[in-house]
Amino acid sequence: MKSSFGKSVLISNTRIAMPVGIFTGLQLTGATIRDCLTRAETQIETIMALHDHLNPDVLLTAMDLSVEAELFGSEIVMSDHEIPTVVGRRLTSLSEIENLSIPEIGDGRTRVQLETCDRLVKNVKIPVFGSTIGPLSLAGRLFGVSETMMMSMTDPVALHRLLEKVTQFLINYLMAFRGVGTTGIIMAEPVAGLLSPSGLGQFSSHYIKQIVQKTVNEEFTIILHNCGARLIHLEKILESGAEIYHFSSPMDLLKALKKVDHEVILGGNLDPTHIFFNGTEENTFEHTSLLMERTSEYQNFIISSGCDIPPNSPIKNLETFFKTVREFQQ
Repeated sequence: MKSSFGKSVLISNTRIAMPVGIFTGLQLTGATIRDCLTRAETQIETIMALHDHLNPDVLLTAMDLSVEAELFGSEIVMSDHEIPTVVGRRLTSLSEIENLSIPEIGDGRTRVQLETCDRLVKNVKIPVFGSTIGPLSLAGRLFGVSETMMMSMTDPVALHRLLEKVTQFLINYLMAFRGVGTTGIIMAEPVAGLLSPSGLGQFSSHYIKQIVQKTVNEEFTIILHNCGARLIHLEKILESGAEIYHFSSPMDLLKALKKVDHEVILGGNLDPTHIFFNGTEENTFEHTSLLMERTSEYQNFIISSGCDIPPNSPIKNLETFFKTVREFQQ
C-alpha cells in the first residue's frame, strides 16, 4: 500500500531533504539532552527551533533507542549531554522471556514521544515522523546484543518467543503514533545489520513485515532504518514490505537504487560523523553535491544523513546541507 507521503516523494518536482537528528537544535535553545528526551515541551521547542532556522521538508522527533527498553524494565544511563544508553541485561533466560509482560503504551517516555508528535501534527503543515526501535534491536537491548546474536544460532525458539512479544508491543506503539496523526515512523533496526542475510530475514524482516501489515495505511508509513546493512542484505530487507528504506555509509546506494523497483523509496546516506560532526561547510557541500548528482536520475530517493546526527554537530553544516540541496535543484 502506498501512503500519501510515499506518493508525494515519487511525484515531487524537488528532492526531499531529511537529515536525521534534532539535537543540533539544542544549540538554538540552550536545553539539555536530558530535558529534550524527558519533556515533550522541550523536545517540541528544539524541533521547532530547527524548523524556523532551516525550513525542512519534514519534521522528525528525537531518535532515542532507549525509550522502549526502559519501559520494559531495562536500566538506563542518562545525562545532560550524552545520548541515553542501556546498561546490563533485562533478560537472561527463556523463563524470563516467558514471564516478560508487554508494557502499556503511554507509560514512561513513550508518553513524551507521543505527546511531541500530537502537538507537532496540530501546529505544522509538513509531515511529522516519530521514532522507534526495531524488533530485533529491541530484543538485543533486553537480552544483550552479543547474547542475542548467539541465541539466533543456539536457541532460535527462545529468540522467536522474545521477538513475538516485542513485535506486539511495537504494533501497539505504532498504532498510538498513527492515532495522533503522525505521518509515519522511522524504525531503527541496527542490530539486524550484524546478521547474515538469511538471519536478517528470519529474525528481523519477518517481524517487521507483521508490523507493516498491522499499521501501515494511506496516511501512515514506516521508514525502515538500518545503519549497518550492506548490499548483500538488501534483498532480505525488502522482504519486510516497508515503503521506505534508510541506509548509512555501508550501503552502496547507487547499486541499491539500480536493484529496487522504481516505487521502492531509498534514503540516506551522508555519513553523520565524518560529514556533519567532523566535517567543514566545504566538506558538507562537496559530499552533498556529489550525492545529489549521482542520484539525480532517481525520483525514489530521499537525501539524508545516514544515521542520527551527533549532538554538538556544527549547525553551519546543516545549513550548508539544505542550501546545497536547494541550489542544486535550481
